[in-house]
Amino acid sequence: MKLQRQLLLEVGSITLLAVIVGLTINHPLLRGAWAGTSASAVTSAVTATTDQLPLPAGLLQVKELHAQQQAVFIDARDPFTFAEGHISGALSLPVGEADTGLVGFMAKTPFPTPIVVYCNGYGCHDSMELANKLLRAGYQQVFVFEGGYPEWHDAGLPVSGAKP
Repeated sequence: MKLQRQLLLEVGSITLLAVIVGLTINHPLLRGAWAGTSASAVTSAVTATTDQLPLPAGLLQVKELHAQQQAVFIDARDPFTFAEGHISGALSLPVGEADTGLVGFMAKTPFPTPIVVYCNGYGCHDSMELANKLLRAGYQQVFVFEGGYPEWHDAGLPVSGAKP
């Protein structure tokens, strides 16, 4: 009898915890239901914020986009580092100057254009920050090449501005 009581108490505790977690996670849907808003409107508002993330791109994918000239490449590093060496054909848009430089870029680059953003490799977060700014500006296909210039250069792929 004592074992049944303990088992019943554990099942009740787990059920109560599941209900609390479910209500916490789904509170926007429940609030919408009480307000008479359709679930699809709430769901689309939630997915709109989560769908807008930069897409990671590896060396092979970036190499193909570059070879086929299917994307605009943007170097998020400072102008001095860009001048020392960058992916051939890339544009310089330092993340620190993005707020002012983005206006000129947007005038020349249509929103449907795929964009590849890179910086100094895996330890550099400038490319991710710039990619997020481009997404907020309205660009829809923004890739972040996490290996950046070092991986591109080490693979022997086309570069410009590099010292001999």
